[in-house]
Amino acid sequence: MKSLDDTIAAISTPLGQGGIGLVRMSGPHALAIARRLFRPARGSADAAWPPFRLRHGHIADPATGERVDEVLAAYMPAPRTYTRQDVVEINCHGGVVPLRKVLELTLREGARLAEPGEFTLRAFLNGRIDLAQAEAVLDVVNAHTEAALRLAVHQLDGHLSGEIRQVRESLVAALAYLEATIDFVEDEIPPQDVGPVLRDAAAALQRVLRGADQGIIYRQGIRTAIIGRPNVGKSSLLNALLRMDRAIVTPIPGTTRDTLEETLNLSGVPLVLVDTAGIANGSTNLVEQLGIERSREALRRADLILMVVDGSEPLQQEDWEIARLAQERPTVLVINKSDLPTVAGIVDLLPGAPRVQVSALTGEGLDDLKTMILHQVLGGEVMASDGILVTSARHKDVLARAQGHVQKAAKTFHDGLPADFVTIDLRAALDSLGEVTGQTVTADLLDSVFANFCIGK
Repeated sequence: MKSLDDTIAAISTPLGQGGIGLVRMSGPHALAIARRLFRPARGSADAAWPPFRLRHGHIADPATGERVDEVLAAYMPAPRTYTRQDVVEINCHGGVVPLRKVLELTLREGARLAEPGEFTLRAFLNGRIDLAQAEAVLDVVNAHTEAALRLAVHQLDGHLSGEIRQVRESLVAALAYLEATIDFVEDEIPPQDVGPVLRDAAAALQRVLRGADQGIIYRQGIRTAIIGRPNVGKSSLLNALLRMDRAIVTPIPGTTRDTLEETLNLSGVPLVLVDTAGIANGSTNLVEQLGIERSREALRRADLILMVVDGSEPLQQEDWEIARLAQERPTVLVINKSDLPTVAGIVDLLPGAPRVQVSALTGEGLDDLKTMILHQVLGGEVMASDGILVTSARHKDVLARAQGHVQKAAKTFHDGLPADFVTIDLRAALDSLGEVTGQTVTADLLDSVFANFCIGK
């Protein structure tokens, strides 16, 4: 783990052309480095730097005096900053060259290039936010829908942490009582029934876990593969769902040679649609073969499959073979071209799968398809506006372990076994809860969490 005594610097806005770009520094020497680089447009460079105010001036190379960029700079003293350290933010013109030049000057003057997520890591280590809130920062950045953003902000505000903290405090109190009865056998300790406390804690964790699968879907989205034989309308369906011509559509079979991904906001659920090459047998074209193999891989990786068939033609052998590939996965059978006369026999394909008739050409049935998809992924439930939803697979796993330990502790206490046995599971439960909020955390876990952040956040 890097030292908190270092002053770190990074570009905190995406590289590329834009109106402004931000170079951020955090650490004990941030102000001193900024003073060596910043030339105010008015007043003396040696004058006191007013905190929490933007100053207009230029960044100049101390070695040559050459001006690099016209900027607005702000100094924010600890502890009222994101990292609870001194922070300097330099607003430059949003081009690659000026941003990199300003960053290079900060590094030359004594700063160190920040690692991914290191600003947020310092906010966590300095007690400004807990680990669950730190992870929510990344969720805010990566949110694809308003629903995902709302959940991330909810967690960033500390709602999940507050619920976990209440459960943890009740378990700490129960553990303290049980350890007292073990350590001070001869003392008269008033009897206390911790059974209800343990049962309430287990029930509280169950409530938090109840919507975990739904929360993860809103955060991560659903990877949905559109599969079928060539020329059944897969790309047309993708374009119709997106309401834009994203995929090339022609009457020629095999137009799509590779997978194509686009994200659709479906009532708050990020639906990652993967248009695939038509799966056909006997192709001798190398490019088509590679496209078909990628289609099979997309099918294997998908959370949900939309199998498209042409409702205006009799089923072909390829339809049956594709159905066999899809039958072990959650699948919706999409009978396309409902604007044309429908042939018989399709009812026998994937008899257990839900099905919907659509016309990618006219848009008929698309609303029914969207409703069917939502029912498949959410089970007919919708996100509560004020509820606490676990949105991380890591949190779900840790909380499930904590609940299991609490339930074991409750059973052990109910069975009248010695307090030592109860405390074993109680300590394990507390350790698991600490992995969510950060009270019990290892360097490896921190590395795993913050490695997903971008440099500069």
